[in-house]
Amino acid sequence: MKFTCRQQSLSKALNTVSKAVTSRTTIPILKGILLSATKDGSLVLTASDLDISIEKTLVGVDVEEEGQAVVQAKLFTEIVRKLPEGDVLIEQKEDNSILIKASISEFTIAGLPAEEFPEPGEIVEEEQIVLEKELFQEMIRKTSFSASIDESKGVLVGVLIELTEKNTSMVALDGFRMAVVREEMKNAKSEKLIISAKILNDINKILSDVEEEAAVTIGISKKKAALSMKNLKVSLRLLEGEFIKYKEVLPRESKCRLVVNKMLFHESMERAALLSREGKNNLVKLIVYENLLTITSRSEEGNVKEEVAVEKDGINLEIGFNSKYVIDILKAIDEETIAIELVSSVKPCVIKPVSGARFEYLVLPVRIY
Repeated sequence: MKFTCRQQSLSKALNTVSKAVTSRTTIPILKGILLSATKDGSLVLTASDLDISIEKTLVGVDVEEEGQAVVQAKLFTEIVRKLPEGDVLIEQKEDNSILIKASISEFTIAGLPAEEFPEPGEIVEEEQIVLEKELFQEMIRKTSFSASIDESKGVLVGVLIELTEKNTSMVALDGFRMAVVREEMKNAKSEKLIISAKILNDINKILSDVEEEAAVTIGISKKKAALSMKNLKVSLRLLEGEFIKYKEVLPRESKCRLVVNKMLFHESMERAALLSREGKNNLVKLIVYENLLTITSRSEEGNVKEEVAVEKDGINLEIGFNSKYVIDILKAIDEETIAIELVSSVKPCVIKPVSGARFEYLVLPVRIY
């Protein structure tokens, strides 16, 4: 294998595929990146940790000898990143070593056998979803933070993507909070798939590096999915198991409904959180009385009181929350005004749009002593 390409293009492609390289594996080949050069002038870079595989294709590469080689991901990426701008020559030698040459720089590093690199495998697609890139990223950002980080919780480390004839929804929950985001979208048939929140966050970062505003095509099979864009393909394993029937968890009644300016509420919660470290639950107390929402918290260092004007319909009440859970939700919401629906001091709170149902966030309360 022998080819020449631009340093900037190669470095950017390496940064993309490196997101599938794991340092925790005991399998040496998975710490590498597969380079596949073909006579048609394309270079495909592939990385995999067996749960996710990323393929990035560079076109317009000057390929003198086609072939495949596996390079040590961390070292090769660092070398290419630090090379001067311009052309880079990559050549595989007979002893499997890799020559890297650019301007006044020349490296020779050990290579790994390409035949040991795992095949991502073809996906026999049973269904396809087509989403605009920015919309898909927005849905990930608004849900993935609510997934559990505890691997023992099974599918709760993932995000449910649910298709109906008229909607595409994404849902995540960890036992303390839940995020539901919906978009009106026609789908050929109803379908459910669960993708690891960690993988979705990696995909979000990858898509941020894609400059064109293209659509993302998601091909679905029984155990795998493949996300495709121009010159980029991400294959991943779906999580197996039954997701919680989230619709049954959402409260069907409200005894107190507040309409509040999201930014003012967010800023007040951030300030109250500075003194909410009593115990381990970051407790803040919300007191609803008439058209005023009072937010308080205290610790050994002091106490704080914040007041926010609201439009209230229903009863007065007091309720406690983990400030982090509420703040995470407020960070994800773009609307200027939001509705907060409460039932009692011991039942979940729902944060949603003032009108419509594009999103619903549920937070369990913390008991106030």
